[in-house]
Amino acid sequence: MAEENPRGAMFRVIVPNQHSRVTNAELFFDLVFVFAVTQLSHMLLGRFTPLGAVQVTLLFLAVWWVWVYTTWVTNWLDPDQTPVRILLFLLMLGGLVLSTSIPTAFEGRGLWFTGAYAAMQVGRTLFWLLATPSHRTLVRHNAIRILVWLCGSAVFWILGGLAEGETRLWLWIAALTIEYVSPVARFWTPGLGFSSMEAWTVEGGHMAERCAGFIIIALGEAIVVDGATFAELTWTPANVTAFLAALVGSIAMWWIYFHRGAEAGSEMISKSAQSGRVARLAYTYLHMPIVAGIILTAVADELVLKHPNGHSDLKTVLSAVGGPVLFLVGTILFKQAIRGFLQLSHGVGIIAFAVLAWFARDLSPVMLSALTTAILVIVAAWESLSLGSKVSDP
Repeated sequence: MAEENPRGAMFRVIVPNQHSRVTNAELFFDLVFVFAVTQLSHMLLGRFTPLGAVQVTLLFLAVWWVWVYTTWVTNWLDPDQTPVRILLFLLMLGGLVLSTSIPTAFEGRGLWFTGAYAAMQVGRTLFWLLATPSHRTLVRHNAIRILVWLCGSAVFWILGGLAEGETRLWLWIAALTIEYVSPVARFWTPGLGFSSMEAWTVEGGHMAERCAGFIIIALGEAIVVDGATFAELTWTPANVTAFLAALVGSIAMWWIYFHRGAEAGSEMISKSAQSGRVARLAYTYLHMPIVAGIILTAVADELVLKHPNGHSDLKTVLSAVGGPVLFLVGTILFKQAIRGFLQLSHGVGIIAFAVLAWFARDLSPVMLSALTTAILVIVAAWESLSLGSKVSDP
């Protein structure tokens, strides 16, 4: 039934046993994050140092967090309602400022980055609070709790944007720590206490589809970057092989995540009596290494395409092996959270990558890329065959 309170009309109407569709406005909003992912991968290419890795990781965690928080809110609010749609368009503007500031976030545009980030986080939560009718006490209290935590972290974000050098980095780490700890702390707030898990019920199918969409964004960005890089090269047998290995590797990653995992996750969370708990662990936290692994693999693909011959340097080895390992660690934990057991194929794949890393410096980049792709293909095929009799296609 629709809410009697006019503000309540901005909430989705949840029909039991019926999946809430992802709206066109949400998909349109996601386009901003294609750009953000591209900016992150290019930044890592230019700053492949320990400090650069820390900086890019911090910015990635911020980008993921602002996106996933928006996903939670649009799981409750209806983007087909004009005020919610306008909110998403304003968040797109903030996202564009955020994304364009990424390459120089630790230099001249730090305040632009943090200003956009804080405005998105606080503004979206304030809108959610104002859109919640007064009789929905649990929801209003949750919005207040989150707003308090985000306002606290925003102070550190802004202070970091005003600071420089190492001070900026540490202030932003503090801000991000506050935001990532807050769900685990159940948004404890003086006067309101802890939030109960029962108050975090989500429409599971929608949450699963939204996070699967972000995986598509990351994989799509990798393919676009590979294609653009390959188009500018003089085609040789070595870089043609590297291009094919990169494409097949992306397909294998898609297969590993979507052929069984995405479907099983959507079904499990849709039927779970504790959908909020599942969404927090499996989708909010465990999807981060999956996306990070795809981005790091895209960096490796570009390195190999440009320099396919000779011995693999440390940058190429770390990205070519580290990317798929991050991806498999994320997927094995995600599937364990939704299935209750660790996927043997993924564990063996992680071990295979560890062995490959030992010999990687002696291999050419194109050979290393071909072998990492082969491992991913084997993992995908193994899982498909092993679960073929256990899980039926829809």
